[in-house]
Amino acid sequence: MANVTVIGAQWGDEGKGKIVDWLASRADAVVRFQGGHNAGHTLVVGDQTYKLSLLPSGIVTGTLSLIGNGVVLDPWHLKEEIAKLEGQGVVINTSNFAIADNCPLILPIHRELDGLREAAAGSGKIGTTGRGIGPAYEDKVGRRAIRVCDLAHLDDLDSQFDRLCAHHDALRAGFGQPPVDRAKLIADLKEIAPSVLQFAEPVWKRLNTVKKAGARILFEGAQGVLLDVDHGTYPFVTSSNTVSGTAASGSGLGPSATGFVLGIVKAYTTRVGAGPFPTELEDATGQRLGERGHEFGTVTGRKRRCGWFDAVLVRQSCAISGVTGIALTKVDVLDGMETVKICTGYRLNGKVLDYFPSHAADQANVEPIYEEMEGWSGTTAGARSWADLPAQAIKYIQRVQELIETPVALVSTSPEREDTILVRDPFVD
Repeated sequence: MANVTVIGAQWGDEGKGKIVDWLASRADAVVRFQGGHNAGHTLVVGDQTYKLSLLPSGIVTGTLSLIGNGVVLDPWHLKEEIAKLEGQGVVINTSNFAIADNCPLILPIHRELDGLREAAAGSGKIGTTGRGIGPAYEDKVGRRAIRVCDLAHLDDLDSQFDRLCAHHDALRAGFGQPPVDRAKLIADLKEIAPSVLQFAEPVWKRLNTVKKAGARILFEGAQGVLLDVDHGTYPFVTSSNTVSGTAASGSGLGPSATGFVLGIVKAYTTRVGAGPFPTELEDATGQRLGERGHEFGTVTGRKRRCGWFDAVLVRQSCAISGVTGIALTKVDVLDGMETVKICTGYRLNGKVLDYFPSHAADQANVEPIYEEMEGWSGTTAGARSWADLPAQAIKYIQRVQELIETPVALVSTSPEREDTILVRDPFVD
């Protein structure tokens, strides 16, 4: 039996929550390996809807759920999210949940800095969630971070707080803000520490034990490959690596453990916030996609920009992340459209490109080349086998996998867990 790594192959919001939930019910452990509580996953189980942004999706099914060292953790948000889920009847304890003790913390000063920067950026705004993710990662690589394990030693961290406050005080002064209230920060951390430390442990060790026992591990990514800090639409990206390779470094297991890489791909394209979007539709068709797809961010509530499926971007994402197979979601949103289009290439300065260029100006100026296909009048919603799909919908799916050069492993036809067509089982590689 194979392990599975799940990543988004577009700009996030591809429907990872439903797919991860479906896979988590068959896994022995689920681990988040990057990002923070800027990731929004919506799970629909029966008549209950769960909205997660930090906790691994496996927590809803009672599967062992782990937060790896590659995640930046807001302890106050963690406490709130746990309380909310427990209020919905989800059991969370040390037997089914653990946090890597070397996770960096997101502090109030990170959230403040995030907001100050965006407010001052004017037309240069990146469109962050304002939750302090970027500044927390900056402090991690700058070796100033306060980590989960530090919560047990807050009275012995004078030198770490000296480095942290010296850096942030200079930044805050530039924005006309007072220095960090160090005493309050330490007091707040002491207050929240017990809520986090009860779950803290060397997650790498737990994962290695699980691996040696032959258990199935599901690595849960956040955001999407096009938001990767190296491979995404820089600078309109997140502050971590979202590609599948991060599952190894962000969890404490070697790269051989990542197994089948499942890329989640929406049957059209959406994006939240600023940045290039070659196939964006600012017309009635784009509005229809947004309305039918209920395209609002799980975390931010922001309306998503919508457009046709971009095979160039997805093919690039699949290559960069070594995707074994894709899970195609929200095909039902295209039901009833007379024609559908797929972007197969770009024109830029008189040249035809079969890839998305790296420079922001080139990304903003590419013109999509479309292939048009006949739509379908029947419904795909709730389909659980190929026989349930309209013939033209099957042709669309087949054309998508041809263009992205990656086979379809799953097709999701509604938010319900069981409304899934299984083509290839990721756990049986």
